[in-house]
Amino acid sequence: MLPSNSSDPTDLPLSRLPVVMPGAGFDLLQGIRILDLSTSIAGPFATMLLGDLGAHVIKVERPGTGDDARAWGPPFLDGESLWFLSVNRNKQSVALDYSSPEGAKLLRELADRCDVVLINQPAHVAKKLGVDAASIGAGRDDLIHVSITGFGVDGERADWTCYDLIAEGYSGVMDLTGEAEGEPQKIGTPAADMLAGQDAALAVIAALFARTRTGKGRAIDISLVDSMTRFLNCRIVPYLGSGELPRRSGGRDSVIAIYQAFHTADEPITLGLGNDNIWRRFWEAVGEPEYGADPRFATNADRRARRAEIVAKIQGLLLTKPRAHWLSLLRNARVPAGPINRIDEVAEDPELQRRRVLYCLDANGRKIPQVGTAICLDGQANVPRTPPPRLGEHTYAVLQELLGLDHASLAALSAAGIIAGAAE
Repeated sequence: MLPSNSSDPTDLPLSRLPVVMPGAGFDLLQGIRILDLSTSIAGPFATMLLGDLGAHVIKVERPGTGDDARAWGPPFLDGESLWFLSVNRNKQSVALDYSSPEGAKLLRELADRCDVVLINQPAHVAKKLGVDAASIGAGRDDLIHVSITGFGVDGERADWTCYDLIAEGYSGVMDLTGEAEGEPQKIGTPAADMLAGQDAALAVIAALFARTRTGKGRAIDISLVDSMTRFLNCRIVPYLGSGELPRRSGGRDSVIAIYQAFHTADEPITLGLGNDNIWRRFWEAVGEPEYGADPRFATNADRRARRAEIVAKIQGLLLTKPRAHWLSLLRNARVPAGPINRIDEVAEDPELQRRRVLYCLDANGRKIPQVGTAICLDGQANVPRTPPPRLGEHTYAVLQELLGLDHASLAALSAAGIIAGAAE
């Protein structure tokens, strides 16, 4: 296995990805300017999605340290956190200390030139720093303010600290994840962060659309716990309406009778027999059509009642041949089945590479692996406009362009420690 901390691109999996050069990208949100005051994953993921769709994103970071995720590693690539690089393309970085009066004034002036302000500070911290909706939006009826927190901006939990792990525990998803006799498990990706970030981006787009009719902005309140709980919609609603409490099962308790992983003679596969036609096609494909036509298994409810018997039958059958045999057979029979890929296998997937879900961004020789927008418009995948920024890379350019500050003013702010970044 290749070393995860190698800094030689020729030794890394990214060297086997299709190379993409920066380009124009999607322009659906062209002309929209976003001030991103968030750190870590949820907020940056939200603004990256908006940037991918064409918005101009200004990422404000602490001088010296920047976004918390810049320090998350190893693994690092050429000294940069790969976690940070995963959620921060299509942004400009401004290193600004807005805890001081002069820095707060600059921040407010930047906000006045933006359509959206996004934060992820708890309510009391946001108010103290003057970045809550009431403070930074004072005098602006058209400003869209987004807050992403663990528990929301009001209520008894508003000021509680939270991470993705904490939100997953609150939501119930950890209790449902893992083997029946095993311990609760966190999902293998920061699901609450990613879902909350996607919710925030969706809400911003809807608020921008509404603003075209009303001229009014919105105060958007996104909670990691809320977003993660909504993710369990299809487990919570059945419990509420039936009283049947779902429990950990290793993913073997779907409402669809046969919808789980199975072993084969070598590697496991997933198999979903989601309706009566697929049920019959499966048994025809494996050479036992009479089993599929058995009236005891006529409906999904019938099959659920006899799930253990059916699972044992299928498992015994699948153990007789290797994975490749079954996947080819079932694919030709139009039966949903697939492999259980490792991340290295996902990275080598030719279709994901062809569709530009996975690529290597080459920006002036700086090679950065990326997972794409995963949206095609008019038959085309997106292209990033810019790579994830270095800390403070655009401080001078943004303050000159948007606020009209001259070099002497910028130098004085830099000397006072209020801003940081290389002079343009």
